[in-house]
Amino acid sequence: MTDITAAGFRDGKSAVALGFFDGLHLGHTQVIVQALIQELPSIVFTFSGSSVLPKFSRREDIIAHDLKLELLEKMGVKHIYAPDFADVKDMTAEQFVEEILSRRLNAGFVSCGYDFRFAKGGNADADALRELCGKRGIEVCVVPAVKIDGETVSSTLIRQLIKSGETEKANLLLGYELTYCREVVHGKENGKKIGFPTINQTIPEGMTVPKFGVYKSRTKIGDTEYPSITNIGVKPTIDLDEGEVRSPLMETHIIGFEGDLYGQRISVSLLSYIRSERKFGGLQELSEQLEKDKKLAIN
Repeated sequence: MTDITAAGFRDGKSAVALGFFDGLHLGHTQVIVQALIQELPSIVFTFSGSSVLPKFSRREDIIAHDLKLELLEKMGVKHIYAPDFADVKDMTAEQFVEEILSRRLNAGFVSCGYDFRFAKGGNADADALRELCGKRGIEVCVVPAVKIDGETVSSTLIRQLIKSGETEKANLLLGYELTYCREVVHGKENGKKIGFPTINQTIPEGMTVPKFGVYKSRTKIGDTEYPSITNIGVKPTIDLDEGEVRSPLMETHIIGFEGDLYGQRISVSLLSYIRSERKFGGLQELSEQLEKDKKLAIN
């Protein structure tokens, strides 16, 4: 997949999928599929990983930008156009269609979701897009809402599910497992002392933080996947060093693996919520609970 943010697209007409695609959920993929099935080179218009849209007070991405790009490439997307939101936020609807879709991307076909908004202040919708594109001979496909079990698939709903620990339902609406690919960092190695060595990974800034607690998870190392249990939280049982603060951390015990993973980027996928995080009376009591968690993770 080629990043054409700087160069634009000049190799004939293109099929462009429009959206922020912050979760790349089942509704988003339907928009992208409409571009992929055209007999034109496909382009996904999204925003850079540092962008914050006006409807958010701060970033709460469902997946990291690099994972989004990886998933798009697996779908077969040929090109990505990802400016910073600040570069386009003051454009009128006419300017966006003329300067971005027509001149920069040479669009012959455009797809978007039913609730797509664009232009300064989000004042233009899918109907305005269809009208402005029609004047330039650009075909527009507006994809209706995707529903699962009667509920409309949306990033807002998925965020709520992640925050409440309803991981299985969130994964159903995403169409894939909620995954974090992060570098393994050093911890205090308390898990190793009680027979449960773990890898420690930070939760990226700007991500939706899952409900604190223990999860059944799957960890991928190279081409091999291992069952695992992941604790997300602040480790209340462990005493802090002087000046240390409790910050959210992912701590994963990989079942059936032994080895040093420090400094490596490792993918951990959350499958289901096992229990809430709580403070234990000591490391022995924690070890006994982890043994119970482990049995649930391999069943």
